[in-house]
Amino acid sequence: MTSGTATGRASRARRSTATQVAGRVGMACWGLVHLVVAYLAVRVAFGDSGKEADQKGALQAVGSSTAGQAVLWVLALGLVAFGVWQFLMAAGGYQWRTDQGARIRNRLGSAARGLTVLVLAYTAIRIATGSGSASGNQPQQELSARLLRLPAGQALVAVAGAVVVVVGVAAAVKGVKRSFRQDLDLPLRGGTWVEWLGSAGYVAKGVVYVIIGGLLGYAALRSDAGQAGGVDKALRTLAAQPYGVVLLVIVAAGLAAFGVYSFAAARAHKS
Repeated sequence: MTSGTATGRASRARRSTATQVAGRVGMACWGLVHLVVAYLAVRVAFGDSGKEADQKGALQAVGSSTAGQAVLWVLALGLVAFGVWQFLMAAGGYQWRTDQGARIRNRLGSAARGLTVLVLAYTAIRIATGSGSASGNQPQQELSARLLRLPAGQALVAVAGAVVVVVGVAAAVKGVKRSFRQDLDLPLRGGTWVEWLGSAGYVAKGVVYVIIGGLLGYAALRSDAGQAGGVDKALRTLAAQPYGVVLLVIVAAGLAAFGVYSFAAARAHKS
């Protein structure tokens, strides 16, 4: 009986270690994607109309060379690992959160993040195999067009936009309050820079989501799916505003900060 119990514990420990490793590798890949998006955003700020400044554009940039193709496959596998880890966290993670409401919100966030990352991993595989070439804004526009054709379609798109805005505001608040620190095992000394990076990163992501939600709202108002868009259109919209270049560079710096933060969080995240 004792031997069987010990064997079971050892098996669970091995599974837990494998899950932690998958999560860390995946989070590092997630960070790399944000770093490349930040680089593309800076290029947009200074007038480059080449690759789209979004996750898909980042994957295309990574896979643009022969060596990059190998990196892209590694990145795709890492994103799959990260997506699976997020679903595991959604199923039973965040036990250290004493507030049940906060625990539920974090689990829902992990489920949404897991789905997003797995879709991105699929996109990476398609790009690596030469079958992914659609615009990064196209999925949002196609979905908006389908919704607008439905009864009360404008209201549905407007609600979708409002939800994305709420997600963006929540991300920004998370950055300002630094509540993400509760999910990390940071040292008493030396953890401050990780907090600063995470704070800047979440605020920058919040700004991008709020703009995406605003674009959806505008698409609903105009009943024009072409007004909707993803990260790339959000960043280009920001660049077109007064002082847009400065604002976009600041947001790009925030996205880069989130990328570096993800590398640090890959080591420190609780699981």
